[in-house]
Amino acid sequence: MNFLRGVMGGPSAGPQPSGADTIQKLCDRVASSTLLDDRRDAVRALKSLSKKYRLEVGIQAMEHLIHVLQTDRSDSEIIGYALDTLYNVISNDLEEEEQDDSEEENSAKQVDDLGSQFTEIFIKQQENVTLLLTLVEEFDFHVRWPGVKLLTSLLKQQGPQVQQIILVSPMGVSRLMDLLADSREVIRNDGVLLLQQLTKSNAAIQKIVAFENAFERLLDIITEEGNSDGGIVVEDCLLLLQNLLKNNNSNQNFFKEGSYIQRMKPWFEVGDDNCGWSAQKVTNLHLMLQLVRVLVSPTNPPGATSSCQKAMFHCGLLQQLCTILMATGVPADILTETINTVSEVIRGCQTNQDYFASVNAPSNPPRPAIVVLLMSMVNERQPFVLRCAVLYCFQCFLYKNQKGQGEIVSTLLPSTIDATGNSVSAGQLLCGGLFSTDSLSNWCAAVALAHALQENATLKEQLLRVQLATSIGNPPVSLLQQCTNILSQGDKIDRRGSKVQTRVGLLMLLCTWLSNCSIAVTHFLHNPANVPFLTGQIAENLGEEEQLVQGLCALLLGISIYYNDNSLENYRKEKLKQLIEKRIGRENFIEKLGFISKHELYSRAAQKPQPSFSSPDHMMFDHEFTKLVKELEGVISKAIYKSSEEDKKEEEVKKTLEQHDNIVTHYKKVIREQDQELEELKQRISTLTSQNEQLQATVTQQVSQIQQHKDQYNLLKVQLGKDSQHHNSHGDTLQMNGIQTEEVSKLKEELEEWKNKHELLQGQLKEKDSVIEKLNSSQLEMGATEQSLQTSRFGGLEHSNELQKELEMLRSQIQLQSAEISKLQMENQKLQNTAADPMLGDSGATGATSSELEARLEQEIKELKSQVKALSEEKESLKQQLDSSTSTVAILQDKNSRLEREVAESKKEQDDLLVLLADQDQKIAAQKMKLKDFGVAVEDEDDTESGDQGDEDEDGDEEEQDENA
Repeated sequence: MNFLRGVMGGPSAGPQPSGADTIQKLCDRVASSTLLDDRRDAVRALKSLSKKYRLEVGIQAMEHLIHVLQTDRSDSEIIGYALDTLYNVISNDLEEEEQDDSEEENSAKQVDDLGSQFTEIFIKQQENVTLLLTLVEEFDFHVRWPGVKLLTSLLKQQGPQVQQIILVSPMGVSRLMDLLADSREVIRNDGVLLLQQLTKSNAAIQKIVAFENAFERLLDIITEEGNSDGGIVVEDCLLLLQNLLKNNNSNQNFFKEGSYIQRMKPWFEVGDDNCGWSAQKVTNLHLMLQLVRVLVSPTNPPGATSSCQKAMFHCGLLQQLCTILMATGVPADILTETINTVSEVIRGCQTNQDYFASVNAPSNPPRPAIVVLLMSMVNERQPFVLRCAVLYCFQCFLYKNQKGQGEIVSTLLPSTIDATGNSVSAGQLLCGGLFSTDSLSNWCAAVALAHALQENATLKEQLLRVQLATSIGNPPVSLLQQCTNILSQGDKIDRRGSKVQTRVGLLMLLCTWLSNCSIAVTHFLHNPANVPFLTGQIAENLGEEEQLVQGLCALLLGISIYYNDNSLENYRKEKLKQLIEKRIGRENFIEKLGFISKHELYSRAAQKPQPSFSSPDHMMFDHEFTKLVKELEGVISKAIYKSSEEDKKEEEVKKTLEQHDNIVTHYKKVIREQDQELEELKQRISTLTSQNEQLQATVTQQVSQIQQHKDQYNLLKVQLGKDSQHHNSHGDTLQMNGIQTEEVSKLKEELEEWKNKHELLQGQLKEKDSVIEKLNSSQLEMGATEQSLQTSRFGGLEHSNELQKELEMLRSQIQLQSAEISKLQMENQKLQNTAADPMLGDSGATGATSSELEARLEQEIKELKSQVKALSEEKESLKQQLDSSTSTVAILQDKNSRLEREVAESKKEQDDLLVLLADQDQKIAAQKMKLKDFGVAVEDEDDTESGDQGDEDEDGDEEEQDENA
């Protein structure tokens, strides 16, 4: 301690040691001291000197400090001092804070180089970074926090190298992810900053961090901090989310599938009072909007962008953004970024574009949001960046949206213009901007109108109908003519801004309009002043600023040649080529055409769809127009050098290709229709199959019912046999009489029941007879249909003969079934005549059941025949269906024959039962005679029911004589 007092400036009689000497002594103390307290005090002293003597401490003490980290891990205090010292040596943040504004730039470069060099020394041994990762796992605040700061500084100085070391370290990234779960906000917040540096430009680490549940944790932190109203922590979390999602398709897909897009909706819930937004809230909301744009960026794969756009619509995020768009009091930069965000959310997504078209501004009367935005675009008092954002929004609304394009163009057509003038349409705003005196409005309106015509030949033709009233008393002129008039009078009109900008915008509109539209080319060439104007512009030797206009004029003239249908005799392709050869020269024409693609502003516009310009003067080219130039530049150059014969051959080839395309389109249509028919036939087959299965189930059910009736019949037969045996063996006459009377009464009741059932079955039989008649008539109609079907078919004679044989077999089967049905009906009628028998109801039920089965069988055969008719065009399917029908008919015939045998057996058993009942009646009569002989009174009703009384008296006398004998 005395040593340290001398070092730190205590009273001394001798000369004061220099800083380097002091640091050297401290380093020796750290290296040689055996007491932990002495080493700790020495490291503390190095920490206090490290800010002022950064270079000396870094050179002399770094090795000793690393050794302390390795050997004294048990003492958290000395570890914390060592980490703080290393941080002071490596980090450049402290030096940058202390620098004055008057210092030169080379001083800052030296500071950066110093931190980078010390970082390189530290990470030269990869074990040092691994050791630091281990220390970061410590829960002690004095170890973990300086460890996090030191690792963050290392990543700032040598990011890629440190990232690679952490990536190959076991569980390296996972250890750092635990920082987000730390309950101490200081460590958690610095952990977010550490992960920001760790995930920069490293897709592998980004994926690992994302799959370590980073999205969930970061969104929770943002919610806890108050979403957009939160502080700097929310900003840091949003920057980390951007690192994880930007240009990383895997993480974007994981973010969408994890339903994290839905959690972004509360970020954009703003109140009615939007006054007094803090700077931090503006920053947070700006980053949130940028995060949405990362998910739907046009540079992402189309499939991923489309799925994110749909998710944003379904969760209500797009609706929330449109609410901010139409709100009042929103800061200008937030409004601009919101417009850009909405643009990319709806770009190329028909559902989102349709919703955006339905959004109205909260005005009286309500106006569509598109109209309100266009009013801002053509208003020269609005900020430049806002006007660019509105143009981008309009372009995204029309991108791959033919419905939206048609709605915009329809507002220009005479039939849809509001004659009262009470409301302003999008078309009127575009025309007003196109012909205003502000060059920027001219350019924006021209580009917007060009996007309304993009890849839509129908609308290009319809736009030719637009007529404009230029002044009172003069006849109206077409929109195309007015554009060419302004183009030719460009220098004569006093405009605010660049005159070249207006001409470039009009030329881009005309090139887009005339491309791939021969009718528009004809209208353009019909004005005799247009071609001389273009040739004159191209032939002149103008300054560098006008070279861009010359190139666009050459492109427009080339389009007029390439898409010329030779309908105007004076402006045929060959004559226009001769005109170029005489007045301009082919080589000169091609050179002027090449001015477009060589221009610096052309290269900038070709990079991305969003129009981003540093100043209005740089606003020259549109992204979609650069694609058109790239497509047409080569073909126009070839067309200029082609001869008339080559043109004719090319036209013939085009016609042949068009015919071929028409044939292919026709066959595609036929194939599509056949596929639909096949699908319908497959559905019908499945329906018929299910119906067949239902019929088979019904047949099985009816067979089981017949079996139940047979069982009941056999049971009753056995009961009658037992009663007969009981009467013959009984000796007691009085008791026998009582039992017999009881049995007779039971038989009477059963007879009444069977009579009721028989009447019911007769009614059902009549209904079945009517159904059979209907089936017979439908059978005749079916036969006529089959004959017409056979005569209407041509080709395939063998196939037709096979069909005819199958149909003949089906007809013969139907006739056999009809004969069998008639036979069953006759048998049923005979059975009805013998209805006095109690068992007659059983036979009637069986006949009715058979009739029902036969009717169902005829219905099934009819359905199979209709199926044969429907599937006649499909050979294999028809064969399979006919085979199935034949097998089904065979099965049903087999079942029908079995039912007939069962009916015959039932009839035979019925006859036997009648004989048994007749014998029973005779025995009853004999018993009654005996009862009379014994003096028992017998009722007359019993006498009438017992049969012929005279026969019974004779039998009784004979029996009495036998008994007396």
